[in-house]
Amino acid sequence: MATRTTIPRFLLPQITWRTPQYRLLPPLIQPKRHSPVLEPIRQPEPQRRHQSTHSLIHKPRLANQRLAATCASEAQLTRTIYSALLCSSTRSPLAPQNNKRNFSASPVHQRDHHFDTLKFVQRLRDEGFSEEQATAMMRVLSDVVEESIQNLTRTMVLREDAERATYTQKVDFTKLRSELLNADSAETSLTRASHERLTNDLAKLQSRLRDEVGRTQASVKLDLNLEKGRIREESNVQDLKIKETNARIEQEVAGLRERIELVKFSTLQWLM
Repeated sequence: MATRTTIPRFLLPQITWRTPQYRLLPPLIQPKRHSPVLEPIRQPEPQRRHQSTHSLIHKPRLANQRLAATCASEAQLTRTIYSALLCSSTRSPLAPQNNKRNFSASPVHQRDHHFDTLKFVQRLRDEGFSEEQATAMMRVLSDVVEESIQNLTRTMVLREDAERATYTQKVDFTKLRSELLNADSAETSLTRASHERLTNDLAKLQSRLRDEVGRTQASVKLDLNLEKGRIREESNVQDLKIKETNARIEQEVAGLRERIELVKFSTLQWLM
């Protein structure tokens, strides 16, 4: 349940600035039985009012609304005071007064006043107003101030609510930060794992490529060596064939020479 709060002094009408807010004065006028409005009204303790004053936090974006409400309240206060003075001046002094007290089973709720009502009435009486006029003006001013305060308190929040909202926001921000950190750590771990996997794959590919290149070079070298050996063998075979051919040619030439010599010898013998 929210506690009753008060409004700082700078938000009240200027008519109450000259009087102390928390000062309690002894009653100088004895109240009559038929006019209970002149009874001194207790004000809340200054400590409680001071504590409750700091329990409200103004919303900055509603400053224009509060200023407009204050101006409207001051204008309404002026109009109401003049109307109360007019009604009290036209009231007949011989009108019968009702001295009966209303019976009620529920206790009367005493409203908190935000200024010293008794001193306000006394000052009005010192200025020349009658008791009824001063009382009426005090009632009107109290109603207007109470209404103005109610209008202003609609744009305010309790300190407990503000602290609760701040705590909720802090909890939400902490949760969001933890979630972001968890997501960041998860993403970092996934990125690191993928990087390591890619590094391992690249290392495997490099080793496989190195093996393939070495195997290919070895096979090419083997093929080259085999081809060299085959070419060398063919060259040797061709050399042998050439030598055999030369030897056969020499034999044929030698046989032809012998035949020529024999033909020459036989011819010489026939001629001789």
